[in-house]
Formats: sequence, C-alpha cells, structure tokens
Amino acid sequence: MPGKRAAATLMTIKLHSILALALAAAHGCAAAAPDSTAKIVAERGWNTSAELGAIMTSGNTVGTSVTGKIDAKQELNDWSNHYIVSGYFKEDENTREDGSKVRERSAERYSLSAKAAYKLMEEGEKMFVLASHVDDKFGAYTRYSTLGVGHGSRWYTSSDKTIDVEIGPGYFSGVRPDGEGEHGLTVRGAAAMKWKISDSAVLTQTMSVERGTSNMHSAAETALSTKINGTMQMKAAFVARNDTVVPEDKKNTDTQTSVTLVYSF
Repeated sequence: MPGKRAAATLMTIKLHSILALALAAAHGCAAAAPDSTAKIVAERGWNTSAELGAIMTSGNTVGTSVTGKIDAKQELNDWSNHYIVSGYFKEDENTREDGSKVRERSAERYSLSAKAAYKLMEEGEKMFVLASHVDDKFGAYTRYSTLGVGHGSRWYTSSDKTIDVEIGPGYFSGVRPDGEGEHGLTVRGAAAMKWKISDSAVLTQTMSVERGTSNMHSAAETALSTKINGTMQMKAAFVARNDTVVPEDKKNTDTQTSVTLVYSF
C-alpha cells in the first residue's frame, strides 16, 4: 500500500506540475503577444466529428476492443456550446481451469458531457455551466456525475496556437464498486492547447484536475490528428486518468492509447 500511495501521489504531482507550467507559460506568452497577433476565430454554427477505432486479435490471444466518440460544438453570437459522448469496451477470451474458453469483458466505460458558455464582453472571456456523467464498470467509481460553473478565458492566441483555461467550483456524486456512495463540493481547473502544426496536422493537449472532499481526479489527453481528405482524419491519442483514492483491488491510474478514424461534418 505505501508504494501504491506513493505512485498515486507522484502521478498527481506530475499532473499538477505540468498544468501549472502550461498556465504560467501561457500567461507569459499572452502578456507578450502584440495586438496585431492573428486570432483564430470560430465559425458560427455546428462543428461535429465522429471517431471510431477497433482492434480484433486471434490466435494465441483472442480479444476485441472498440472505442468511439462524438464531439459536437455549436457557436452562436452569445453562446458557445460543447457536447461529447464517448464509449470504450474491451473483451478478452480466457481459458478456465477445466480447459473451456469464455469471453469476458475487461473494460466498459461510457461518458457524456455538456457545456454551455456565455461569451462576455472581453474577447475570449466566458462564463460556463458544465454537466457530465460517467459509467465505468471497472473504474474507481462505477458511476460519477458532476455539475460545475466557472470562468474560462483564452490566455494565448497566435496564427497557429491557442491556449484556453477554466476554473470554478462544482458538486459531484459518485458510487464506488462496493456500492458506497460519495458526494460533495469540488474545485476544478482545466487547460486546453491547440497547435496547428501544418495545413494537415493538428496537435491538441487537454488537462483537468478536480479536487473533491475525499478524492482528487486528474485527466489528460494528448492527440495528433492528420488530415486524409476534406472530411476524414487519422487520430492518434494517449489518455491518462488518475484517482488518488481507489479500492484495494484497483490501480490509481488508467491509460488508453488509440488510433481512430475521424469523420467531420
């Protein structure tokens, strides 16, 4: 247990350090950016993408894993709305003691979130309301719902890069695998970076830290998308999720590496 707690603490410190450095760097760059800096302006209307990836193995190892996501953004004159629905499952074929084979689910996670942000007078400044829900059969919480409010701002803008940050309070309600319920107030901080490397490649980095009454949840995603044609992209992503307090039979950190096809419309 001491080693397990030490690893969890180290992971949390690393996530906080990276987030702090990113925010500090963004603040410094924003202060130094000239007024003539070109800005990335979101187009009005809907911008929706659907992605899907699957891996099937046979032979000595038999299994199937599927990941999918729908990401929809809506830009209005006064509002900026964002909706995400995602799912992931993994199924393996295992051999029992009597020699028979059985397929068993080893991962099953579904999540959805909705955010409505009201645009303030100052460019890039927003007030938002965020709601999310996660069902994770094999996670530290089998169910986890959050509701939060806060302030978001664009700290840095250039012709090919943007950095956005958010902070605000919230409320969570979760259920542990043993059926024990938890709820309480939270404080959430998040940062998102988008870098247009070329006309056909975009690198994104998102990170969030949510501190509750008995647990600290951190999540980070690094993704590289390359354009195949006008509507299709190939996306490679790495996701890490960390909880400081987990049951004895669970690990503090879950990671997922995926390669998916993305269709934008």
